[in-house]
Amino acid sequence: MHRGTDFLGCEVAIMGGAMSWVSERNLVSAISNAGGFGVIACGAMTPELLDTEIAETKKRTAKPFGVNLITMHPMLAELIDVCAKHEVSHVVLAGGLPPGWAIEKIKANGAKLMGFAPALALAKKLMRSGVDALVIEGMEAGGHIGPVSTSVLAQEILPHVCHDIPVFIAGGIGRGEAVAAYLEMGAVGVQIGTRLVCAHESIAHASFKKAFLRASARDAILSVQIDPRLPVIPVRALKNKETERFAAKQREVADLLDSGALEMAEAQLQIEHYWAGALRRAVIDGDVETGSVMAGQSVGMVTREEPVAAILKELVDEAAAALESRG
Repeated sequence: MHRGTDFLGCEVAIMGGAMSWVSERNLVSAISNAGGFGVIACGAMTPELLDTEIAETKKRTAKPFGVNLITMHPMLAELIDVCAKHEVSHVVLAGGLPPGWAIEKIKANGAKLMGFAPALALAKKLMRSGVDALVIEGMEAGGHIGPVSTSVLAQEILPHVCHDIPVFIAGGIGRGEAVAAYLEMGAVGVQIGTRLVCAHESIAHASFKKAFLRASARDAILSVQIDPRLPVIPVRALKNKETERFAAKQREVADLLDSGALEMAEAQLQIEHYWAGALRRAVIDGDVETGSVMAGQSVGMVTREEPVAAILKELVDEAAAALESRG
């Protein structure tokens, strides 16, 4: 894990997952202050909103933190400029293969760049493109995910790249024993999202947290793609009425594509904006019936509200005990 802490500049190589509406100034600063590495979820923010969020986070912590940017954001260049203005130390690009100009721009600004690798071929391509570290995230995670499990991706990718570049593992991690196992396989750290939603410092609505506390692993299901012509990245969330509403939204957008009223890029953006709105209803307003309660399969291991520091300490203690028992 020392390689991971050296890369991130923190005490424990546990990154906070970038969860829209949840990974904001309060939770991000709490993670960094507790020795981990908080990451702001930019999501659909405008440059002005991101500017404010970074500034407010810096008021709450003097420790390093990162910013997660979505590659398909129409104002990606401006968002990168905002990160440079604030001298953000680490930028994480998610949501697809990042364009070359974005990689060059981020690195020219002096930030360390992290990218998501859902397959070995893409991991190697990202390395050739100049990213400084990789995040391997499996389908057990919450929110937008790929088709392969974390354990399979780790076995497929780590042996080929972990000696050349720092690799962090994400998706389905709820206990320290899993952290220890991935460290033994060659990872330098992990990314945790679902376990942190019910932290005291999380601004998620009480009803949102209650849904997490009541849920089991099997309640976190995948969204279904209705029309194969409309490539929709699957989303993992707790099953509710929103599951059916999303199917209807896909049909609506597919009809607009058929009529020529929308181009494919705009259609995909409409889907992303839809998710952003549905997630806000759940996280901020507490509408857990018609909002999107995005959660990973590790939700069954979220059993109580507690401070971020306690969550990180438990994970580290469990990992240390697991490693010592094998030594």
